[in-house]
Parts: sequence; C-alpha cells; structure tokens
Amino acid sequence: MNQKLFDKVSAYQDAVKARAAGIYPYFRPINSAQDTEVIINGKRVLMFGSNSYLGLTNDPRIKEATKAAIDKYGSGCAGSRFLNGTLDIHIQLEKELAAFVGKDEAIIFSTGFQVNLGVISSLLGRNDYLLLDEYDHASIIDGSRLSFARSIKYRHNNMQDLEQKLSNLPVESLKLIVTDGIFSMEGDLVKLPEITALAKKYNAAIMVDDAHSLGVIGESGAGAASHFGLTDDVDLIMGTFSKSLASLGGFIAASAPTIDYLKHHARSLIFSASMTPAATASALAALNIVRNEPEHIERLWANTRYATNLLQEEGFDIGPSESPIIPIYIRDNMKTFQITKMLQESGVFVNPVVSPAVPSNDTLIRFSLMASHTFAQIDEAIDKMSKVFKAVNAGQINVTV
Repeated sequence: MNQKLFDKVSAYQDAVKARAAGIYPYFRPINSAQDTEVIINGKRVLMFGSNSYLGLTNDPRIKEATKAAIDKYGSGCAGSRFLNGTLDIHIQLEKELAAFVGKDEAIIFSTGFQVNLGVISSLLGRNDYLLLDEYDHASIIDGSRLSFARSIKYRHNNMQDLEQKLSNLPVESLKLIVTDGIFSMEGDLVKLPEITALAKKYNAAIMVDDAHSLGVIGESGAGAASHFGLTDDVDLIMGTFSKSLASLGGFIAASAPTIDYLKHHARSLIFSASMTPAATASALAALNIVRNEPEHIERLWANTRYATNLLQEEGFDIGPSESPIIPIYIRDNMKTFQITKMLQESGVFVNPVVSPAVPSNDTLIRFSLMASHTFAQIDEAIDKMSKVFKAVNAGQINVTV
C-alpha cells in the first residue's frame, strides 16, 4: 500500500478508540426485518432508530408488489434512465408523485442523496447564489460544493439572518433557498411562511427537502409545502423513498420545464443506473397506502404526542422538536456513545449523533417514532432510557444521582 495513503488513513483513530472502549455504535448488524422490534445478536431489541415513520417496511402488500416486479422486470435495469434504464413503472411513479405533492412533473433518482447532488449542482451557475440553512442535510451541502454557484449559509431557521444575506445579493441574480422541511436531527419544522415571504421580496426561488416530511405532515402526508398551504410558492419539492415510502430512491418535483432541464443536466441522474424494479414497485405500493389509509399518519402523530409528553414529564432535554424525530440531548460525545451501548444492551435501539455532525455541546441520541409502535413499547423504551440516563447522570433536566 502506498505509504502516504497508509499514513493518512492510519491517522484516523476515533473509531479505533471507540471500539477499544467497547462503545462503538455504528454498523450494527440487524438479523430481521426493519420493524418496531428487531433481532440483534439473537436478542429482541425495540427499534427507536428507524426512519420508517409509517411502519410500512414489512407491510405484506408492499412485499408482494416487490416480488411481482422482480418476476416481471427482473432484478435490475442495466443502465441509466437517460439511455436504456427507463421502465413504464418509473414513469407511473413519477406521475403519481407529481400529483401527490401538487407539481406538474417529477423525476426519480436512485437515491435521495443523488437527487440533491444532481439538482443543486446543475441548476445554478457561476453568477448565481445558493442560500442554505446551516442544519441542511449533508447531501444538500455536497450538492452545493459541486455547484459553480456561490453558497451562503444562514443560521438555522433564523429569518433575520436569511434576510440580511438576501439583501446583500444582486437584484438581478438567480437565488435559490434550499431547506429541509423537517430537520433530520433536531426534528423541528422549516419556517416556510417566512421563507416564502422573503423569497417574494428578494425574488428568490425555493427548494424544500421533504425527506423526513413526506408521509408525516401535509395533506395525506404530502410534505411541508402542503402543510403550510404554500405548494404554489415552492419551486422544487424533493423527497426520498427510504423513509415513509419503505423503499430506496428519491425524486424532485417541479414545473415541467424545470424537470425537462434536470433530465438533461443532472449528472447524478444521467450517469447513474436507474432505480431497480423492486425498489420502484415498493415505492409505488407504499405511496398508494399513504394516500388511501390516513390512519397510519394519525397513529404516527398519536405516538409522537404520547412520547413527547412522557419524555418531558421524565425531564429529558428534547429541544424544539415538532415531529416524530425527537432529539434527546446529552451534550457529551463519549457519554452519547456509552448511553447508546447501554440502551442496546437493555433492549432499546437509538442512534447517536455526535460532533462533527453536531456541535460537541449539542450531542444527542435520536429517538424516532413509527406509526406501528404501541404505547406499551414507548413506555418500555422511555422507562429503560430513564434508568440508563440516571446511571450516568446525563441528559435529563431533573436528574440527581
């Protein structure tokens, strides 16, 4: 191995140290379906670290649709959408997604990450400007790095800072504000009414990443723009299939000319293999369930209210969450890893979020709800969390040891 390369990779010791301390929390193999309970090392564990907000990943109707697609189309498309990789079910899914979120057309990509890479990098040029919430998803940040446009971050959900940034830009320039609909770690909602007002004032376009909003908020789960009644004021709506839609992939919905432009300029679409038939059929089946069975979203929000109230009663520091994503702040990297391990050992799976993903004084565990959770499962998880947090004296407002 090249010595310089070896020296560089060997200098990374964070994971090595965490493994040595027995608290490494990543790449944990699950031996069962993604459900409210999973099997890890032969042991039952409550799953509160999933993005399957509607609990559809193990729905038998989706699994049957997936199997049928494999029988009809095979296992893959062997090419990009641009060339030989477009199936009729790709087009069907795009039409149904566009109608669902209230836009003219949509185009699907193989992953949500690729959507943001391709859209953001191709839409704007050297004389244009991207305005990004500082807590935007990493795929948005990476898309901005591939763009020739100038990227400007504004403080999280801070409309005064956004306006100050907009007011300094040339009036005639193309400006695109890109924001999450529900922020993936903090669980709070975008201030979309204020953003649309500023966009009109300063002649800016808006793109909303609904990865964590689709199937969660809005009419029938149509996302943040629908939730605020501002669909016509948002230029681009992005979403993923790996969360509420129980599959893998992503899409962007917008005006017909915008989608046509992206079809011929988004490199992560043109030069990537298309979504598999199985993943496409899964997303289609899940979308049909979301549109026609509102009880899933109703149960999700009942669980969210129940868990939020219980966590607050127990004195946990959950920040400004307004969604099924509930951050429980610990504000210490090593304690976050330690608590994650102790919780898994006691039968609760949660996700640790530490620096540099968040500032070191904002480290947290991400507790996320599914529609399919029962109140009894929520009770059990929070009871175990209270015991673990008290044992390490971390992350609760009212804890004493």
